[in-house]
Amino acid sequence: MFSLAAIAVFAAMFLVLARLIKGPTLYDRVLAVNAFGTKTVLFIGVVGFLAGRPDFLDIALLYALINFVGTIAVLKFFRYRAIGDVMWTPQKKENNK
Repeated sequence: MFSLAAIAVFAAMFLVLARLIKGPTLYDRVLAVNAFGTKTVLFIGVVGFLAGRPDFLDIALLYALINFVGTIAVLKFFRYRAIGDVMWTPQKKENNK
């Protein structure tokens, strides 16, 4: 039963990879990478259960945190074009009369 779940998650990972390659916009590709990371966490958890290794759950949690931080960093980079401390200040528009 759980091996069937592992196969289903693995198949879903391939579908997400297809979306990553085909994605029409950059944000579709970022979403696909995030979904692939989530499916990887599920896959590690199921394989750890099948192998009887509870320490795989620690690895899956660590990978989930890295996936979350990486996605936030990539989205921040695409928004501000910088990763470090960026202070956004609105530009004033001048009226030319």
